Amino acid sequence: MSEFRVIIPARFASTRLPGKPLLDIGGKPMIQRVYEQACKSSAKDVIIATDDSRIESVAKTFGASVIMTSNQHESGTDRLQEVVSKLGLGDQDIVVNVQGDEPLIPPQVIDQVANNLAGSQAGIATLSEIIDDPEFVFDPNIVKVVSDVNGYALYFSRAPIPWCRATYQPGRGELPTIMPVQRHIGIYAYRVSLLHDFVQWGPCALEKTESLEQLRAMWHGVRIHVQPALQTPPPGVDTQEDLDRVRRYLQMNGLA
Repeated sequence: MSEFRVIIPARFASTRLPGKPLLDIGGKPMIQRVYEQACKSSAKDVIIATDDSRIESVAKTFGASVIMTSNQHESGTDRLQEVVSKLGLGDQDIVVNVQGDEPLIPPQVIDQVANNLAGSQAGIATLSEIIDDPEFVFDPNIVKVVSDVNGYALYFSRAPIPWCRATYQPGRGELPTIMPVQRHIGIYAYRVSLLHDFVQWGPCALEKTESLEQLRAMWHGVRIHVQPALQTPPPGVDTQEDLDRVRRYLQMNGLA
């Protein structure tokens, strides 16, 4: 098992669900649920990164390590870079970004993406799964990825890729049988050196076009390794409906 750390970026502001990290899920704030799942992984440390004193105060009540960051960051990746700088981590150290709105994230997935990066020559590692519903292929909210024979990403897109010329029509089509369509699962492991480079580059044209941050790394020649997820993480919490779904899941499974 490779040594790595987990960093959980957590912002209080949310357009669709204000105060999201502190919302109650089965008697615990959501950020605590995420933290506890991350602590079940093999991570050396689990750190919550936030710019909000309310999140800091709550996190300290359940014993979490917290690092306060700037409130000017445009992305969670920028926040990660500030944290690794404050920790003084080495260029080859590995950190996994676990989103603060994924209270059901499987610990096995965290370990998998960290080991994936450690066993590759990539600067970033992430995960995917096969799409089995044609509607998902054409949904721009579901990011697709195409990889090469060694598992290195060729491209990420909100569009249907690869485009199956034989069966697809605009907005509809049968799933291709030659090469399954892969959904990108948004958990990342980074080498610290990549994080330092990433924040210096700034957004690129391709990233702005697709609204996909990982394309900034590819634009600058960074290799991203993609591995099929051993376990599919449940969807995160972006809306009230998502929150209600997670609450029901925990109640039905006796976890709340």
